[in-house]
Amino acid sequence: MPSIYKIKLTLLALLFAAGIYSQTGSLKGTVTDSAGRPVYAASVMLTVPPLSDNTDLNGIFVFEQIPAGKQTIVVRFIGCRPETRTVEIIANKRTEITIALKPDTRVLGGVTINGIQSISGMGHLDEVHDGIIYSGKKNEVIILDSLAANTAQNIARQVLGRIPGANFSETEGGGFPSNGIGFRGLNPTQSVEADTRQNGYNIAGDIYGYPESYYLPPLEAIERIEVTRGASSLQFGPQFGGVINYVVKSAPENKLLEYTTEQTAGSFGLFSSFNAFAGTYKAFSYYAFLQYEGVTGWRPNSEIQQATGFVHVDYKPTPKLKIGLEYSSLRNILHMPGGLDDAEFNADPHQSYRARNWLTTPWNIIALTAQYKPTDKTELTLKSALNLSQRNIVWRNEDGGAGAIDSISSGTKAYAPREVEHEGFQSSTSELRLLTRYTIAGVSQTLAAGVRVFSGYMNREEGGPGSTGIDFDLNLYGGTYSNNLNFTTFNMAPFVENTFHLGTRFSVTPGVRYEYIKSTATGYVTTDADSIMYVNESKTRYIPLAGVGLQYKLFATTNIYGNISQAYRPIEYSFQYPLGLDVNAKIDPNLKDITGYNADLGWRGTVRNYLNFDIGAFYLVKNNEIAIETLAGPNQTTYTYETNVANAVHQGLETYVELNIMKLFTDHSPIGTLSIFNSFAYDDANYVSGLYKGNLAAFAPLTIERVGITYAVRNFSTTFLYSSTAKSFSDANNTVFSPDAEVGIIPAYQVMDWSAMLKIKNYQLKFGVNNIADEKYFTMRTNEYPGPGIIPSIGRSFYIGFGAKF
Repeated sequence: MPSIYKIKLTLLALLFAAGIYSQTGSLKGTVTDSAGRPVYAASVMLTVPPLSDNTDLNGIFVFEQIPAGKQTIVVRFIGCRPETRTVEIIANKRTEITIALKPDTRVLGGVTINGIQSISGMGHLDEVHDGIIYSGKKNEVIILDSLAANTAQNIARQVLGRIPGANFSETEGGGFPSNGIGFRGLNPTQSVEADTRQNGYNIAGDIYGYPESYYLPPLEAIERIEVTRGASSLQFGPQFGGVINYVVKSAPENKLLEYTTEQTAGSFGLFSSFNAFAGTYKAFSYYAFLQYEGVTGWRPNSEIQQATGFVHVDYKPTPKLKIGLEYSSLRNILHMPGGLDDAEFNADPHQSYRARNWLTTPWNIIALTAQYKPTDKTELTLKSALNLSQRNIVWRNEDGGAGAIDSISSGTKAYAPREVEHEGFQSSTSELRLLTRYTIAGVSQTLAAGVRVFSGYMNREEGGPGSTGIDFDLNLYGGTYSNNLNFTTFNMAPFVENTFHLGTRFSVTPGVRYEYIKSTATGYVTTDADSIMYVNESKTRYIPLAGVGLQYKLFATTNIYGNISQAYRPIEYSFQYPLGLDVNAKIDPNLKDITGYNADLGWRGTVRNYLNFDIGAFYLVKNNEIAIETLAGPNQTTYTYETNVANAVHQGLETYVELNIMKLFTDHSPIGTLSIFNSFAYDDANYVSGLYKGNLAAFAPLTIERVGITYAVRNFSTTFLYSSTAKSFSDANNTVFSPDAEVGIIPAYQVMDWSAMLKIKNYQLKFGVNNIADEKYFTMRTNEYPGPGIIPSIGRSFYIGFGAKF
């Protein structure tokens, strides 16, 4: 009998389960923007049971076999407000709905905030964005309009400082306003470890041989900054430091002409004038700006004059095709006050002993972009950029270090002749990308593939006999260049990645990339013994790279991510000399390329509208790391030697937490809102082999922390920022002191900034104080320009700006 009862109970349970299972239906939805256009790659989450999907190119999502009755779905997309909808599911039928998203333009005390899974400034990209897979990748997005920061001077820590571990080389105190950035203990000088882009294309001089960018778009023109770290190499390139992409503002959809102006004045003769024009007419849209910036300088001999221009025109003949053309221009004259030694810096960091050093970097970038959607699930994009630029310098060179006096000779009654250098860049970069969606067993999958082709030429002329004058003069007097070198690079790199969704929560994204690089160096150099050495070198590399990313959605707005990918850095043009040319700074003629990998594991997301977080760990390996070591020379002298010093491991934690305290209790506080963020990085970066095993890696602070507090009420917002960076060293020896100050310790420093913004209708007023406590610090030692020696960072300064939009 018991067995019969068991059989009956089992049958009843099966029948009951079958009855429940039969009470299911399906849901098909279309997501559009406020203009009725389909929204691609929006995140759609069903709460019970927990299911998720992304919309296709037609804005469509589908859920099958979901329980009948009332169901709640949440739709999220970058730049739009999250939309929650309750839907009645009917058994054995398909329910169809349309959801129109609204732009997230909530006014938080006068600051326009664009929703990007963030609260008031920083968030992360969704799984797919602009034809690129970001699933499982460590990335951050900073929305400029949501920050009350000093954008007129491109104060990096006030904007990019929210990114954990961002380390800056502040060079404006040396008359050089293009500050560099590095992550995870990598060299921040001129952002050489990162791939710097504008609107998705490269803007550096040469992506391999000379990865420095003297042009950066003014922050007043930027809509957002996208930073991809860790496994960025598969779709962007092999660099260790990831990608920084400055996305310029676009045209308004329904206005023929929109004019924006921002006028800023401040300490040390600062004047910045930014003016932009934008509009749309039928199938055409445009955005253009012109910025002029002039500064007399915090130090003597540090004047800056520069003009930056940009024009972008889009043509959209059909809903499937859009073609764009862009031109970016930079013209400048920079007066460089030189570096200081430690005693000079400690006595007075304002002083200058160089009055005859000048730099100009005319930059020209022409870009063609195209986007084509042949089907509702496939997208092709092309970004092609032509760079025609220069770097020219006339200076009293680095010989003798910072302590060498540049004065009028008592014998000749004139200054010593200066040195003239010229570098010319001609390069083209084209990236063609394909993104397509398909299904396996009814589950949406994403494939991304493409190829990059790069061709670059650089001419470097050094040691030209310059004038004995003090003004900007690039003419040669009585001779020719002592070094004249021509460098070329050709690169072709196909890549492919695929996101496999295993169920509704878990995805795996494997990928491969293959780099073909051929570089040449020809010309001549003058050795230390004043003999001519001819150069004719060529090197070809074949580099396969692989990686994989993982992502698991815990809830609708949070996920766990992890990835690992190989990375690679070839030696630069400046390392291809057969011999060192400066008696105080030499280069190993047998340098090897750097290889290694990046790995990330983290948890990120948002909790309603009051908490935004990203907590992760990283592990970075660099084999054959290139750095400076300090060696003993003749007669008790020392010199720097750039070589493969060791293998290095960078490991640590990166955390970002942003809490809107008022939003914990109410969405509409009558006394305003108060938000706090903390950006923290712990980086244990050490050499793990060779002579310097156990030493800290060069330019790698152990900790970097920034805390910001923003209060906003009605049309006013104000932000206080505290930044703290631990000590680091500029060479592999971990030298604390050197007489010429070209290597040594970079002491820990703390800086406080305050900024505010008042917005009334179409007008806004910005004002603030940089370096409130007038901290005396520096972030850079160098054996070349803008030094040599210590480059002081700028002390306390004030600014005020007026803006309007019509």
